[in-house]
Amino acid sequence: MASVTRIGTAGLQGWRRKVGDAVAEPLAQRTPLGSEQIKASIGALFFALSVMYVVKTVSAVSRELSGG
Repeated sequence: MASVTRIGTAGLQGWRRKVGDAVAEPLAQRTPLGSEQIKASIGALFFALSVMYVVKTVSAVSRELSGG
């Protein structure tokens, strides 16, 4: 079974991985969280933002097609 950390880290692809890698260690030094937990949180955030973008786009297309 996949851990929450592995699932969150899966959201880091491409330039998002570079962002996660760049900020994880400095934040880990300033917070009680480990760098892997921070990367997972950033990955989950990017994933949630992507889902929101897709939902808004589908909603806008649906309104356009229904004549609204």
